[in-house]
This record gives sequence, C-alpha cells and structure tokens, in this order.
Amino acid sequence: MDEQKIKEEIESLSSLLSERKKSLPAHSIRPHQIIAIEELEEKLADLKAQLKKIS
Repeated sequence: MDEQKIKEEIESLSSLLSERKKSLPAHSIRPHQIIAIEELEEKLADLKAQLKKIS
C-alpha cells in the first residue's frame, strides 16, 4: 500500500470508529459492539505503524 492509500484508509477508519463510539448506548453495551470498536482501533494502529515505516 502506498502512503496516500494508507492515509485515506486511516481517515476512513477514524471516521467509522468515531461513529461507532457515538452510537454506543449509555447502558447495556453489547460485547459485539466493543469487539467491533477494538478491531477498528487495532486496524488503525497497524495502518499508522505502516505509515510511520514508509514516511
């Protein structure tokens, strides 16, 4: 993946992560909701590490 594609993917995932966090209910959070957020955070961390390597 080139630098521009990684940046675009980071932006997209950051937006999606923000939306997911905003949609969490104040009570009764389900495990699948937390898992989805954690997976997005892991993908973001991986992409940021890739970007750091090529920058």
